[in-house]
Formats: sequence, C-alpha cells, structure tokens
Amino acid sequence: MMSLPRRLATSLLGHVRSHITSATCGTSSAGKSASVLWSCRTLSLAPGVSSCPSLVASLRTSAAQLGSASYQDVQPDYEVVAETENKITADVVSQVNRSIADRSTGRLFAVVHINGKQFKVTDGDLVVVQGQWPPALGQQLRLEKVLLVGSADFTLLGRPVLDRGMAAVEATVIEKSLSHTKTIFRKKKRKNYRRINFCRMPLTTLRINSVRLEKTVDQS
Repeated sequence: MMSLPRRLATSLLGHVRSHITSATCGTSSAGKSASVLWSCRTLSLAPGVSSCPSLVASLRTSAAQLGSASYQDVQPDYEVVAETENKITADVVSQVNRSIADRSTGRLFAVVHINGKQFKVTDGDLVVVQGQWPPALGQQLRLEKVLLVGSADFTLLGRPVLDRGMAAVEATVIEKSLSHTKTIFRKKKRKNYRRINFCRMPLTTLRINSVRLEKTVDQS
C-alpha cells in the first residue's frame, strides 16, 4: 500500500503538470505557482518520498518546469498606442493657445517673485514689499520673475519661472513709507546690561496694473 507522503506527492505531481500547462498558456498566477513550488520542494524531502528516487526526480523536474513557465512573458491581447499621451498634450496646448489668441482667458492671476518673496497677484491688487527696494515713487515696473500664471480654465507653471516674453505683470509704485515702530529690548542676566532700540522698516507699496499673456505656449 502506498504511504501517505507518496500519495500526496503523486497527486501533487499531476497538479503541478496541469499548472505547467496553464502557465505556458499565460493563465497561471504567480502566487499560486509559488505555493505549488514550495509544496514540491517540501514533499521531495519527506521520508516516504525521498526513498523513491524516480518520484523525487519527477517532483524536482516538474518544479523546475513550473518555475520557468510561471515567469514567461505573456503578450497582452490589446495594443498600446504610444501617441495617446502626445495627442492629449497637443489637444490641451491647442485649446490654451486658442484662448490666449482670442483673449478669452478671463481674469488672470500670477505668482511673482519680488525682493526675495513670492506674492499671488491679480489686476488691481496692492502689494507691500518690505525692506530696502530701489524703485522710486510713481515709477512704472514690469515684474519679470513670474513663477505662475493661471485663469479659470488653465494654469501655466514656470520651471522655475516663465519665459520673459510670455507673461507680463505691470505695476506702479504708489507709496514709499516706513512700518510701525518696533521695540527691541536686550538684557543679559547679572551683567547690568540693558538696551532698548527702536526700528522702523522701509515699505514699498505697489499697485498691480495688469496681468497678461502675450504669446502662445510652445508645445515642445
């Protein structure tokens, strides 16, 4: 009478051969194949099975075949269109360029870099720039460090800034003033050291006249 490990090995051998056939056809899963491979290697070391060299050889051969068949490349039954992403990009760029050419973008906003800080601005906004800044009162400015321009339908991002000829953010210096008085108090313990200083920071106020897009987007 056949022992239990040998009966299990014989039944598993038929199961492995069916897996080899299905894996070759591309219908076997990797997890199921891995579990069958582990079972083959475990049973081949069992006492009742290891006494039968032919059965051990069959199990090892089947396990090797299953391992090689489980990782075969299976060709998909569909075709991947390489130009799909390029076509979507071209459609989006064409719609954005059409809006820019027709002046139908609506009200635009921009993120500009001024004196070391970033400000989100749109038409008519007031921007207060802290610190020393050379522009004089009444001077007309064109802010060239534009990081982003957006509308209700699209947003153009710079890497890190947009091209100088693409976006135009114009502003006027309407005020040069000082901030409120700040009190700075310094003290050192057990040193009889106390100092009180007063500080007012220079401020420059800008009015944003317009935010415009002056040329279309380069698709490249």
